Amino acid sequence: MNYGFLIDNTRCIGCHACSVACKVEHEVPLGVARTWVKYVEKGEFPDTRRTFQVTRCNHCADAPCVEICPTSALYKRHDGIVDFDPGRCIGCKACMQGCPYDAIYIDPETDTAAKCNFCAHKVEVGLSPPCVTVCPTQAIVAGDLDDPTSNLVQLLGRKPVQVRKPEKGTSPKLFYIEGDAASLVPAAAPPPSDYMWAQAPQGPSALPLTEEAGAPRRTWGVKEQHRNSWGWKVSAYLWTKSLAAGAFVVPAAGALLDPLRSVSLGGVVLALFFLAVTSVLLIADLRQPKRFLWTLTKPQWRSWLTRGSYILAGYGGLLTLQLAARVGPLAPLFGLGEHRGLIALTALFGLGTAVYTAFLFGQAKGRDLWQSSLLAPHLVIQALTAGAALKAPRGLLWLLPINALLIALEVWGRHPTADGKRAARLLTDGPWLAQGVFGLGHLVPVGLLILQLRTPGGVGPGSFTALAAGFALGGLLLWEHLFVWAPQQVPNA
Repeated sequence: MNYGFLIDNTRCIGCHACSVACKVEHEVPLGVARTWVKYVEKGEFPDTRRTFQVTRCNHCADAPCVEICPTSALYKRHDGIVDFDPGRCIGCKACMQGCPYDAIYIDPETDTAAKCNFCAHKVEVGLSPPCVTVCPTQAIVAGDLDDPTSNLVQLLGRKPVQVRKPEKGTSPKLFYIEGDAASLVPAAAPPPSDYMWAQAPQGPSALPLTEEAGAPRRTWGVKEQHRNSWGWKVSAYLWTKSLAAGAFVVPAAGALLDPLRSVSLGGVVLALFFLAVTSVLLIADLRQPKRFLWTLTKPQWRSWLTRGSYILAGYGGLLTLQLAARVGPLAPLFGLGEHRGLIALTALFGLGTAVYTAFLFGQAKGRDLWQSSLLAPHLVIQALTAGAALKAPRGLLWLLPINALLIALEVWGRHPTADGKRAARLLTDGPWLAQGVFGLGHLVPVGLLILQLRTPGGVGPGSFTALAAGFALGGLLLWEHLFVWAPQQVPNA
């Protein structure tokens, strides 16, 4: 069995019976929805037309939400329904980033993920989902895609159909009859800025008006509650994670290249401190923080959240061993703190700590800007830059230009999709990228370091170096925030 939906846009009258039935069936709280109706208006008075589109989970054959979920709270059933178990959800919101269709939300009452689950409890006993039952025009059809005699398969064989975002490769099983771009593509018909008695909030997420054959288009009923589901805690976690990795990796590289050098106790302590802060930020960002250990005890191994949790745990364990080898009872044993193999292994886990987020962001199929092949090497450079700011500031003279080049490529390089281009364009709006990231975060510290090199033994020796390190770290933090923020402003529904 392989269940799917068909929405006939030629029949839908926008009555909201489906969304009301869904609300009642699942007691969905106010402010969120599993099924909602999108209105698209075309033309100018008196030549106007309004179309409707029922929007919900696509029950994808290759569901990115299932892949990214670290605890199997989202899973694909034997009958093709993508279901969820709130009892396993840790509230990490990764599924919301993974879904290209904005179909998942956090239930404000349970603080766990929720979405359309095809009313599996009804289907299991041979009943149709309530949205199908209440539709007065039979615009919603549900059925088994593997059954050639089903009404769904018969309609799919006779009518041309469309799906949302086929380029994502998720193989969605929510089909539309006469689903045009104005309805299927969120950016094709922006929400209005003015209503009869109110104004819509304006900001960088506001879409520019697009036109087709001179006919303006507007969308109504678009959900906005999913913006910024990953906020400042995730931005700060990326920054502290770079510091945790770089604080050990940078001195470790010097120690491995030069037998006369070693990793200082300060480097180990700094790495442990920032790793602890990273863990606190990760746990604090969960909607179910008491369940944070479930990524380790109830793992879903395809998720890079799970893999990253094990990498962080391994790095923390090796750093603790390094600390014990220097100040604890293990110190006299075999010079363990100076053992090259242990240093190399710890540095390897440090690099893994820096880079695993690139693969996690790669699983976030709903955010096109994060689907960058440059992200992995960029995170390594960011970790080295952070480590250099802490332990070897002169290294910033060559690391900062490389980091600036990678940022420029991320922003102005090739973006295969319109959503990726739009997120990149948001990064250039306002002064934050040019003046903040490039100016204060890159040009100023490089200038200060050059000034320090030209005035050895001058007034306040080393003061310029400390300032340069501070500006560089500030620039890294600002970039992390912008990079996390911008793609989330691009609507997926």
